[in-house]
Amino acid sequence: MLIALLGYMGSGKSVVGKALADSLNHRFLDLDSYIEEEMNSTIPEIFKEKGELFFRKKEHEFLRKVLNSNQNTVLSTGGGTPCYSGNMELLLQATSNVFYLQMSVNGLTKRLAGEMGHRPLISHLQEEELAEYIGKHIFERQAFYNRATHTIKCEGKTVAEIVKMITAELV
Repeated sequence: MLIALLGYMGSGKSVVGKALADSLNHRFLDLDSYIEEEMNSTIPEIFKEKGELFFRKKEHEFLRKVLNSNQNTVLSTGGGTPCYSGNMELLLQATSNVFYLQMSVNGLTKRLAGEMGHRPLISHLQEEELAEYIGKHIFERQAFYNRATHTIKCEGKTVAEIVKMITAELV
């Protein structure tokens, strides 16, 4: 069984994905980490050296490879993965277990404010610019995120509660 998690950075895809994979005895795969391992480079380095277009092509190739692996997998996608190269269609064709981990702009801002230095996409921002940046991105990505087969409202929930909510929705 393939379970795909999508949502904005900081929504909990990796933390929830690991816990969900453990509870189901599935392998956990973080697409961004997988790309970094395969390319022997970090995503910020790939963006800087080769550009976003190159990264998005590679992301699409690696997503295809993962989706064709036929392993019991909980897949955590990158925040932008569903928005490029027909990736959302690939995910929806591969499984009916596509979950959007939804959080509010305020919730994401609070969560990401302490992690700005570790997150290349937001490391250049001032803290007071963060909410507007997140809001703009979510607005742009919402149409893709909303195509997920399930939406899990994560605001104020523990990882265990979210895992339970996802497990209850599995097809």
